[in-house]
Amino acid sequence: MAVSGQQRRPVVVLYERIADAIHDGTYPPGCTLPSEPRLAAELGVSRPALREALLLLQEDGLLTVRRGVGRTVNDRPPRRGFEHVLPLEEQLSAGTSPLRVRALLRTVEEPTDFTTQHLHAPSRAELRFWESLLSGEGTAAALSQEWAAADDVLERAHPSFAQALGEAGDDAGTSMLAVLTGASRGVPLTAHSGITATLLGRRRGAQLDRPADTPAVLVTQVVRSADVPILAAKHMLPTGAPALPVLQST
Repeated sequence: MAVSGQQRRPVVVLYERIADAIHDGTYPPGCTLPSEPRLAAELGVSRPALREALLLLQEDGLLTVRRGVGRTVNDRPPRRGFEHVLPLEEQLSAGTSPLRVRALLRTVEEPTDFTTQHLHAPSRAELRFWESLLSGEGTAAALSQEWAAADDVLERAHPSFAQALGEAGDDAGTSMLAVLTGASRGVPLTAHSGITATLLGRRRGAQLDRPADTPAVLVTQVVRSADVPILAAKHMLPTGAPALPVLQST
């Protein structure tokens, strides 16, 4: 698999520019970022594009929004969560009609802070990325973004998952987690997930056919095989999405 700069989503490139500035000390822990107009001018980008990147940085635990203060840089990512290894489309379909999974994007990407943190991926690794829309009865219910660990890691930690991913087509009407669970009969999996409140933002609002300022629940998930992280995901559930059952762990 080859990754080129043209394959990378613009919001990811902007995300990494800001994340790099955080890591190199330009914006150290505890500091407040410049205002949106000033930061957009400094980076030479539009404010809507900047807002999308800032939302992702906030979701990934690099930034916190404080009323009356602005966006501040965190000392370390927060941990809060639940454990349950089951494809999201199955969880959201409980007691309702089944949800359909529509492939929006099937590609490879270089790591961001999210995948570096959760998949321990080196900076130049190539990670399979799947973006899918979950819908039922004509209404978009959720947007899923899933990353698999690098192929060499999967070959060692879970070869049947590596094979199943390789056999899945670009238009596969299933989620990556469904592929994983289907390839894991007899293979023990563990998972940790986090739940935060956020806004959809412009791009994801358009994908889910809702306004950009629609409140949403963001579920981040990491699945491991033999303590090796092999899948990381973000699931965006806007207002009106089917209820998600949660098992709290302490």
